[in-house]
Amino acid sequence: MIKVGLILGIAGACRTDELVNLTVDDIEDVGFSLILKIPNTKTKIPRIFVVTDVGNMLELFRKYLSLRPPHFTASWQEYHGEIPSVVASYLKLPDVACYTGHCLRRSSATLLADAGVDITTIKRHAGWKSTTVAEGYVENSIENKTKIANQVLVGTTTSAITKTVNVSESNIPSNINFENCTKCNI
Repeated sequence: MIKVGLILGIAGACRTDELVNLTVDDIEDVGFSLILKIPNTKTKIPRIFVVTDVGNMLELFRKYLSLRPPHFTASWQEYHGEIPSVVASYLKLPDVACYTGHCLRRSSATLLADAGVDITTIKRHAGWKSTTVAEGYVENSIENKTKIANQVLVGTTTSAITKTVNVSESNIPSNINFENCTKCNI
């Protein structure tokens, strides 16, 4: 149940109450993916999201569903805010109590941002109307900082600063030849 709740919470950028109120009846298994409907949202605009079979997630969901009694419509209420703290405890992270149900929503936004998804798509996915609010959910992850560092240090832009140096007028050793250099990075 914890694994399924974690997958659904992150895949759908679910608020705690959205995950709590999600029932098996809100999930449609269409074979190659799950289509999930969140009818009651904070913004009063229903949302739909999809879980695909990346990493056998559908198999895990189907196994969970097969263990439920027939006609069972239980939600994740008994674990509403505990899923992130249980995962944090399993991962032996510090301050386990700090990991609340809202971490799933924040993780979803951060994972999308780290993957290079634009803010409009992130807003649409999570149901945010404000860009400022959406940006507030994106954590400064190490992955994102690494991408930025690589862009800064490797240089992904086409503009370049060109400087002509007269070797005889500088302290550069005369055995270094800068003639006919293209795309030289120093």
